[in-house]
Amino acid sequence: MAFHETRFPANLSFGSVGGPQRKTDIVTLANGYEERNTPWADSRRSYDAGVGLRSLDDVEALIAFFEARSGQLHAFRWKDWADCKSCLPSGTVGPLDQRIGHGDGQTTEFQLTKTYSSGGVDYVRTIAKPVAGTVVVALAGDPQVAGVDFEVDATTGRVRFAAPPAKGAELRAGFEFDVPVRFDTDQIQTSVSSFRAGDVPTVPVVEVRL
Repeated sequence: MAFHETRFPANLSFGSVGGPQRKTDIVTLANGYEERNTPWADSRRSYDAGVGLRSLDDVEALIAFFEARSGQLHAFRWKDWADCKSCLPSGTVGPLDQRIGHGDGQTTEFQLTKTYSSGGVDYVRTIAKPVAGTVVVALAGDPQVAGVDFEVDATTGRVRFAAPPAKGAELRAGFEFDVPVRFDTDQIQTSVSSFRAGDVPTVPVVEVRL
């Protein structure tokens, strides 16, 4: 099993259906109260790649991509059009978008993350597959120069500074990112007649842990 650093055709993922999924175990007690627990610290996203198919040429592109990944064997990048930036979907990526840490005077590597906030509660998501060339960084509010002040590993989402940021200095970053996924099926079924009739195949895709 390997991860292929290639993105599922973005024109095919546009219009797809999917999003985050949680796993919650619920036990109803004799008195009617509930106990709720989860074995997952992080959500897991899933999508249907078949919804974005609009022509038989799209089906051909899907099959080619599916064969090159050997079905479920190899994972790949997926653009979630509803959540692919460090800022709002309608916004422009900027170096102050997301806080990724604070300097301690020794550490030079920091992980890209995205924070989701609601009602005073934060969920911090690890971003392991940023889009190369889109990452911008600020140190204590000052934009940094890529290739001089810092480097980004687009395969892991790790930001490496040329020198350790000073103790207490806030590190922020902006970026576009992909979701690491694999096909959740080893078979694609379609036909010319059914596709022309509007019956597109179901092609499940699921996020993988890295």
